[in-house]
Amino acid sequence: MIDSWLPFLIFGIMALAIPGTMVLMSFVFSTRPSHRTSARTVPFESGVSQGPPKQQRFTVSFYLTAMLFILFDIEIVFLYPLAVILEKLGWFGFVEFGFFIAILALAYVYIWRKGALEWR
Repeated sequence: MIDSWLPFLIFGIMALAIPGTMVLMSFVFSTRPSHRTSARTVPFESGVSQGPPKQQRFTVSFYLTAMLFILFDIEIVFLYPLAVILEKLGWFGFVEFGFFIAILALAYVYIWRKGALEWR
């Protein structure tokens, strides 16, 4: 019985040992100073000090572009299962695949013509 559970046991030990070792080594090899200065407590991202948070309003085009990205991203996700079983579906699947791509292309051309992808 232990033979069937041995791979899971080894995997579990490794799953705990690797992150544990990484955390332990980060404390062992840490080169940070022991005292904290005010400059070290300021948020820092990509080489630019963020400072206090600013109240910034985003334009509608930002949200529209984000929603269109999510929409087309989700539509592309549906292409993968169809592409996996395309050979089993034969010509019917190929026609459906083409129809789906045509609808996506038509939608893309429509939003392009409407100027939804223009950043103002």
